[in-house]
Amino acid sequence: MREGPGHPALLAAVDRDAADALRFLARLVQAPSDNPTGDCAPFAEAAALALENLGFAVERHPVPADSVRRAGMVSCTNLVVRHSFGPGPTIALNAHGDVVPPGEGWIGDPYGADIRDGWMYGRGVAVSKSDIASFAFALKALRDSGLPLRGAVELHVTADEETGGEIGPAWLIREGLTRPDYAICPGFSYEVVTAHNGCLHLEITVSGRSAHAARPETGHDALRAATRILTRLYDHADELRQRRSAVPGIAGPSLVVGLIEGGINTNVVPDRVTVRLDRRVVPDEDAAAAERALRDLVADAASGHEGISVALRRILLARPFGPVGDADRLARIVSGRASEIMGEAIPTGGVPLYADARHYSEAGIPTVMYGCGPRTLLDANAHRADERIPVDHLAMATKVIALAVADLLSGQD
Repeated sequence: MREGPGHPALLAAVDRDAADALRFLARLVQAPSDNPTGDCAPFAEAAALALENLGFAVERHPVPADSVRRAGMVSCTNLVVRHSFGPGPTIALNAHGDVVPPGEGWIGDPYGADIRDGWMYGRGVAVSKSDIASFAFALKALRDSGLPLRGAVELHVTADEETGGEIGPAWLIREGLTRPDYAICPGFSYEVVTAHNGCLHLEITVSGRSAHAARPETGHDALRAATRILTRLYDHADELRQRRSAVPGIAGPSLVVGLIEGGINTNVVPDRVTVRLDRRVVPDEDAAAAERALRDLVADAASGHEGISVALRRILLARPFGPVGDADRLARIVSGRASEIMGEAIPTGGVPLYADARHYSEAGIPTVMYGCGPRTLLDANAHRADERIPVDHLAMATKVIALAVADLLSGQD
């Protein structure tokens, strides 16, 4: 399972800092960064100060207010740490600090970073503040180990993954603030992920004309037309469930209607209904073709309803992530080191969610996802109450990343 030298000095550096890394993670969890509301600049400042306490020079890159508003957020500051070991490739380690709101059902404080029975609990502890910690302490161990490395490491701490990543990694790349040769992004578990689904969010607005419920024939019922559209959408969802992806770990495409709003009052013919849907696009599919098919379906379903008009608006299009360039080499190195440290074979594969990794891949940067946490997102309670990671996995993930980066910066294959 092992792909290169053991680097005992590197592993020793991680072990020396293990308690500090846990305290670093706890401070991040205790700094709320819910998105929504998306007021994430205060968290970025807290993370920057924590990184500076480790001896890193931290670049703060606030995103312009108009871009932040378009992303549905209040504030966003991206952080970049750069450390050079000399000429050679640049490895980006990206993790996001924004988190979904905690919701109900927690045993303890969602921001407490409590440790119980060998697990740390808290919103964002798995997705993905533990990865900020493991990436930062991996770089610290590489810096402190004295290994003869060639290349550079960048930490990218971004803050809009929960709203699509357009003003996080995508913004850093568009603004020319980074152009790494490889990227490792959070996987939220210790599986090595080489592909993930894309996601299309469409808003469908069905408009008619209101009327008194005593004279419904004088209006145009938007809900009646929307019902036909919904029936066709659910038929399409059933069809999608029959398709299968060739990517291990990804079952197939899916469609969910997640939001419906409309109507004026019980005694009024509805003049407007708005529907939002989530269409997961597997790596085997073309995202643009999936969107065209939905638009055609809606237009056909709405036809024949007198006085009804339909407008569609794309809310989000996150394209699927898959291997580019020599991503297979990167995956092989990370998988080998993960297998070595975890003591079990860690294969590569895909996941049905979508994440920031796609932004690096779309820019032609070989990318994999690997994270601190239990074996699966379900074990981590990701996006659920009592989100958690095994305490000892923080040091293990740090070792995996440190060893894999050392391999990349020393020409190991």
